[in-house]
Amino acid sequence: IFYLAALQQISPTLIEAAELEGASRSQIFRRVTLPLLMPTTLFISINAVIGAVRLVDHVIAMTKGGPDNATVLLLFYVYQVGFAFWDTGYAAALTAVLLVMLALIALFQFGYADKRVHYR
Repeated sequence: IFYLAALQQISPTLIEAAELEGASRSQIFRRVTLPLLMPTTLFISINAVIGAVRLVDHVIAMTKGGPDNATVLLLFYVYQVGFAFWDTGYAAALTAVLLVMLALIALFQFGYADKRVHYR
C-alpha cells in the first residue's frame, strides 16, 4: 500500500522527460522511479525492523521459545535471562548489545538510503 501511494505521487512529467531523452524502461526505473521510492523504502524498512523486534510478546504467549528453542528471539532471550534465570547483569549487557545493533541498522538505513535520495 505504501509503494502504491508512493508510485502515485511520482509525476508523469518526470517519466515523460526521461522518455524524450531516450532512456530505456530499465534506465527510467533505475534513475527516476527507484530514487523517488527511497524515502518510502526507508520508512518501510525501519518499520519492519521495529516490528521484528517487537514480536517477543507473540513468542511468550504462543510457544515460550517453541520446540527445542526454535522460536527464541534475541529480545525473548533477554527476557528469559533477566526474569526466568535472574541474571540481570547479563540481561543488561544483552540489552546494550541489542540497542547498539538497532542503532547501527538505523544509521545504515538513514545514512545509505537517505544519501541515495538526495545525491543521485
